Formats: sequence, C-alpha cells, structure tokens
Amino acid sequence: MRLSVNVDHVATIRQARMTDEPDPVWAASQAELAGACGITVHLRRDRRHIGDRDVEILRKTVAGVFNLEMKASEEMLGIAERIVPDMCTLVPEGEDELTTQGGLDIMAEEAEVKAAVARLKKKGIVVSIFIDPDVVQVGRAKAVGADIVELHTGIYADERAPETIQRELEKVRVAAIAANEMGLVAHGGHGLTYRNIEPIARIHEIEEVSIGHSIIARAVLVGVDLAVREMIALMDVAG
Repeated sequence: MRLSVNVDHVATIRQARMTDEPDPVWAASQAELAGACGITVHLRRDRRHIGDRDVEILRKTVAGVFNLEMKASEEMLGIAERIVPDMCTLVPEGEDELTTQGGLDIMAEEAEVKAAVARLKKKGIVVSIFIDPDVVQVGRAKAVGADIVELHTGIYADERAPETIQRELEKVRVAAIAANEMGLVAHGGHGLTYRNIEPIARIHEIEEVSIGHSIIARAVLVGVDLAVREMIALMDVAG
C-alpha cells in the first residue's frame, strides 16, 4: 500500500499568521524524501489553506504523483486544465465545513460529474472520485468514467465501539473489492491516523491511502521525515 501525504495543514499553520512559513512546498519535498509516493492538496474556493501559488509550485516540484483535490466547479476545472496535475480527486465542498464531511454523491449530480471527468481525462489527467464506501456509488463512479475511487474512511476512523468499527471497516473492504471487480483502482482516505491505519492497510484491494492531518500533527513534534517514515512502517507491517 502506498502513502500520499496531504500537506494542507502545513498551509493552515502558515495562514494562521498570514505569513510565508511554514511552506507546504518544503514539507512536500521532505515527505517524498521520507518515502511518500506523492503529494495531495485540496484547493478550496475560499483558499483557506492551500493557495494558487502552492499549487503552481507543487506541480513543478513534486517528483511522484501530484494529486489535486477539488470541487468540480468551473473555476477549479479551469485551473486543473491549465496546470495539468497527475491526478485530480473530485470531492464535495460545503460552505461552512471544517473538513470534508463525506463522499461525493455522484447520483445527485451525475451529469456534472460526468462532464468534469471527461474534461479532465481529455487533458490526460487521471481522475479519482471521493465517495462513501457504498457499492452503488462505486458503480456510478465507473459509469461516469472515473479511473479511481477514494473510499471515505472517516466514519470508520471516528467510531469507538469495537463492533461499529468492524462494521464500518467491512463496508470499506466490500467497496474496495467491488471497485477492483469493476476495473477501478481503490484508494482510501479521511481521518486515518497512526492508531487506526493498520486494519485499513490489511485491505489488499486498496492500493493507496491519503493522510494529512495526523501526519502533520505528528510532524510538529518530531519532524516531517520521521512522521512519514513512522506511518509507512505501520502500513508495511500491517500489509
């Protein structure tokens, strides 16, 4: 299983003082040197953390896969078509949310999502859709032309009772298997930490996970290099 490191919250710290440090571009370089397969950022409409300058520079400096998370809006599609990241992950985006609250409901806006996927793929961009671990949503992702589904692991990560943790973990596993059977690549992400990554890493149908907050939180104390290496070590042992 591969690890893509989300560096959004390096930018969150920077924006708290509206200054130029810490720089998510530097953090991305350290994460890759520590073994990350690529870098993920979410460019939001309100630019609350990652900004246009970050995206421009990261596109030129990330050695692995540069994954741009974005809402399928005209503004974001235009940016993606201009800078051409390696991958785009289409995500829902609420006005007042602290972080993404759930997967994109493809059925609720299927025509728009299908059109966005077509535009991105025309530029040679690999397209992922962030969805809840639901077999029906996996099927719609296939129907609109996605290459990858990133399964929302947030509900699993938030649960505390052992029986509900297992129930939510099973939903992720079943959705990953379904994705593979439909010819889609399965990724996972949201809410994953050093404490809950190992059961996810044992789902061999999931090829990659995207982790941000937990790694950056640990990096504040131990540094980016060690924080990334420790996460990869846990994934390797489990997998």
